[in-house]
Amino acid sequence: MRLSIPTPNTSVVEIGPLTIHFYALCIITGVALVIWLGNRRFTASDSSLHGVVSDVAIVAVPMGVIGGRLYHVVTTPEKYFGSSGSLVDIFKIWNGGLGIWGAISLGTLAALLTYKRMARTRELPHFAIFLDALAPALLFAQAIGRWGNWFNGELFGRPLEAPWALEIPRYLRPAGSEQFETFHPTFLYESLWCALLAIVLLNLPKSLKSGSLFALYIAGYSFGRFFIEGIRIDQAHTIAGLRLNQYVAALIALGGIVAFAKISRAQRGRL
Repeated sequence: MRLSIPTPNTSVVEIGPLTIHFYALCIITGVALVIWLGNRRFTASDSSLHGVVSDVAIVAVPMGVIGGRLYHVVTTPEKYFGSSGSLVDIFKIWNGGLGIWGAISLGTLAALLTYKRMARTRELPHFAIFLDALAPALLFAQAIGRWGNWFNGELFGRPLEAPWALEIPRYLRPAGSEQFETFHPTFLYESLWCALLAIVLLNLPKSLKSGSLFALYIAGYSFGRFFIEGIRIDQAHTIAGLRLNQYVAALIALGGIVAFAKISRAQRGRL
């Protein structure tokens, strides 16, 4: 029998009247990890900062979810509007569909505004230090969150015959690929890339200027996402042969590199 990664037969567990979706459980686990590891890193040099990360998360996490969903809906409107769409499905986030770019953007904005409000009543370090503390934790959270796509049997790549290929049930295979049984496990590629990048960030010199880690997080994740996105075969808008998210990933990666370069130059200028 050919080796492959099986897709789970179920994506939910029912406990009485309560239905728990594994996709949501992966997201919740990731959020818990961000709060725990982010708080540990943020308070490493000042224990009085304990609780700041969790207080910011109360606002930033819901806004990140909203931002991620908005990005997904805006970039794939045909799923929710028109004769073939369903407006009700917009609210079914447990079925997947959280755009990371929207989640990071709106989540970071909400975190900034909340952090500034908190800074009015207590002494807090620069917001860039807060972002650097969270950067590796966010990557680990994304690594965990991608396993939600595995439970849902979604966002896989082109057909593949290899021991690490993902076995997809016929009813989940896209039109034109019904004859193939195994595909690239892009959820696994992205999960491993996020975890590897998080480990790299955790081991970078502490002498880096504030904001450097977050800039490298943005650039590094987007760089990997560009190539992983190119393997996926789920429906997406394309321009000149590239998926929309590849253009977004390339632009954000470039922005992260430019931000890191500016931060580094500013640091050298003060030496």
